[in-house]
Amino acid sequence: MKLFMPKQHGAWAMLIIPFWLGAAASEVTWQHIPFFIGWLLLYLGTYPLLLMFKKKKMSFYRKWTIIYMLPALLFLMVPLFTQPTIVYFGFTMIPFFIINAYFSARNKDRALMNDLSAIVVFAIAGLASSYMAATEINENAILVFAASILFFTGSTFYVKTMIREKKNAQFKWISWSYHFIVPVLWLAIGEMVVAIAMLSSLIRAVAFYGKPLSVMKVGIYEIVNAALFFIIMLFAIL
Repeated sequence: MKLFMPKQHGAWAMLIIPFWLGAAASEVTWQHIPFFIGWLLLYLGTYPLLLMFKKKKMSFYRKWTIIYMLPALLFLMVPLFTQPTIVYFGFTMIPFFIINAYFSARNKDRALMNDLSAIVVFAIAGLASSYMAATEINENAILVFAASILFFTGSTFYVKTMIREKKNAQFKWISWSYHFIVPVLWLAIGEMVVAIAMLSSLIRAVAFYGKPLSVMKVGIYEIVNAALFFIIMLFAIL
């Protein structure tokens, strides 16, 4: 049976990086492994669940929602048993899921607000990952949370300037301004390492704009950029 997988390849970095940066922000424990597997399966299950709001192929999407969600719940029982209060992080994700469901029902999955809502959910998972070991939200966890949102928001702006908004000069300046302001703000509050983690995003946003890159190449370069962000951010929190 061929697996039914999400088509948003960029979301994989959003799924992985905030979670493991959050774990590194406190302490990586063995419970993070079943937690991450559960989080991964939950993400896979959420994809067909959101597609059900389009009111098409309901039985197909329902089947795949169940296939992913049942094992997801089993794996997530480990962190829930270890730290029951971690469930509150799940509650905070619900409003953002509702936003995603709204845009899915209206076939506006590529809307900027829909992307930003998903980014916040992935960042909340980083907070939960950090909380599981530390039983508190420490300064490093907050740093990872904010940096993840700002980094992936920039990634969203950049990808749109390369694909859907590549002929929109106004959107280009929004993207460039954003990528310039973010590292400046990090420098202003004394977080030099985080500012450095954002620099490659600024460089590629300007250097690659207008280049005839295929969608695949844009995605590959974003994976490299996300890997750089992850590595540099480790120096900021360890």
